Amino acid sequence: MNIQIFGTKKSADTRKAERFFKERGIKFQSVDLKEKGLSKGEFNAVLKAVGGLDAMIDPDCKDQDLLALIRYAAPAYKMELLLEHQTVLRQPIVRNGRQATVGYQPDIWKGWN
Repeated sequence: MNIQIFGTKKSADTRKAERFFKERGIKFQSVDLKEKGLSKGEFNAVLKAVGGLDAMIDPDCKDQDLLALIRYAAPAYKMELLLEHQTVLRQPIVRNGRQATVGYQPDIWKGWN
């Protein structure tokens, strides 16, 4: 497995995901969305795996003004905004090759080989 966990240090669900993989002895790479974030290719791969932008956006994020701007932006501009402001994404984003989840999804992770 080649696990990547994207999230922020303040996200409780991101810390729970890291603990999930640590407890099972599964190595992972942790990426802070505030420092690095997803590349355009990684973003598109996760987008395809989870079924669209609505699944990726966190409706309860702290920056509600930015979230409103993103929701009502033109589709072409929406992707640019999300790549630039990834803290509005649901956390954690966990990738295993072509598989990906958003949010805390231990039941799905248990099935990954």
